[in-house]
Amino acid sequence: MQVVWFKRDLRINDHPAIAQASEVGPVLPLYVVEPELWQQGDASKRQWDFVAETIAGLRKELGKLGQPLVVRTGQIVSVLSELKDRGLIDVLWSHEETGNRWTYQRDRQVAAWCRNHTVRWHEVQNHGVFRRLKSRDGWAERWDRFMALPISSPVALEHISIEPGYIPTGRDLGLGNDSCTSRQAGGRTAGLERLNSFLIHRGKRYQREMSSPLEGAVACSRLSPYLAWGALSMREVSQATEKQRRRLPPHAREWRKSLRSFSGRLHWHCHFIQKLEDEPRIEFENLHRLYDGLRPTAPDAELLAAWSNGETGYPFFDACMRSLQATGWLNFRMRGMVMATASYHLWLDWWAPGEHLARMFTDYEPGIHWNQVQMQSGTTGINTVRIYNPVKQGHDQDPKGLFIRTWVPELRQIADQHIHEPWKAQNAKQILGKLYPEPVFDHLTAAKAARERVWGVRRSAEFRTNARAIATKHASRKTRPNARRGPRASQGQKQLDLPFGEQS
Repeated sequence: MQVVWFKRDLRINDHPAIAQASEVGPVLPLYVVEPELWQQGDASKRQWDFVAETIAGLRKELGKLGQPLVVRTGQIVSVLSELKDRGLIDVLWSHEETGNRWTYQRDRQVAAWCRNHTVRWHEVQNHGVFRRLKSRDGWAERWDRFMALPISSPVALEHISIEPGYIPTGRDLGLGNDSCTSRQAGGRTAGLERLNSFLIHRGKRYQREMSSPLEGAVACSRLSPYLAWGALSMREVSQATEKQRRRLPPHAREWRKSLRSFSGRLHWHCHFIQKLEDEPRIEFENLHRLYDGLRPTAPDAELLAAWSNGETGYPFFDACMRSLQATGWLNFRMRGMVMATASYHLWLDWWAPGEHLARMFTDYEPGIHWNQVQMQSGTTGINTVRIYNPVKQGHDQDPKGLFIRTWVPELRQIADQHIHEPWKAQNAKQILGKLYPEPVFDHLTAAKAARERVWGVRRSAEFRTNARAIATKHASRKTRPNARRGPRASQGQKQLDLPFGEQS
């Protein structure tokens, strides 16, 4: 009996684990709802609701093959022990997972259980992340080869006499309502619709509009939650993108630029997860240890609350946080800005804001998330220190203030010319501090102070030595096109400077 344990791979198409297991013996497809996992600080009801919808769709698809998905709630080792007692497991299959520390420790418990009960556990590679990687040299080529492999098709399954089980609700798991009123629908069907609509018509202006909080909501692929939870595989998205690119006529320049840019971000998706795979401490510790102690470890509760709730007094920033609360999504530039604002302007240690954002993102992918949180906080040691100006970003990305008007209705009485800086309006005293908060920080003063503190660390010789070691282990090896000859160009390393959600 082959038990296929589904985790963040909730599909039957391009699922090598179930394809290989079905060649060996009868397959019992299993999903275990782990209440302890969903009580972690980076989990939320919006995420579970998305997953539950995806699980329901997966159960139907597996049922068409002959055996519906079996769902159990509890600790995975207890579920496996029950199956063992009933003679329903001889071999365990799953995909490799690069998750948070909790899932890593859980997998170690599963491995110990398998050894103690003489159950073989086969972990199959899920996407372009490679276990026990000794060097990043040649990583991109390995990624390309993996993505070019044939996509496995669903196979017929033998029916097994076992109760399918109940898919719990968020309330069953003790998850409080987090007011995500406009969350993307879960499930493979919804994911395929997003993929097809992006490649056929929505993605044409992707490169031009992906940074806009308004246009980007349409022009971005919006595939990130389906990739994060495995309703779609990275390989099928990559192959579909390449197939569509080859179909384009020679004159479709805008489409070509957009699909080329999108394809690059598919690479970055796995590139960042690879970092957490290679160095799991990134979830909790500064990648560059000379930044230890730079910021207070205990966050200022009032500042953290103002930042989290979109009540900082900076309209464009607040609109981004409120939009995230309601939709579970932000485009990549806005994700970078909100994290950088917490780290630089409010001088908060990155972990508490990062955990809040993890809960808010429906597409939370630990490997991408914690690397990007550190990158936007300036603690990686190998990335550009990027301090976003929340006022300038508003003028650049929302020049007419339409996004602000949507999410910050308290400013309806502020004239258009002052919507980004309401404190300059004639009626500011009637609005600020009454209907809408006054700024909780001065963005120019705070940015200057943060820059001086961060660069005070970066100037030392010890910093540069450690940064080189980090770059050797984690940095991209992609040579820049037409790079000038010389010592820096010959290194063939492109420092990574992409914000969150690079697969968005």
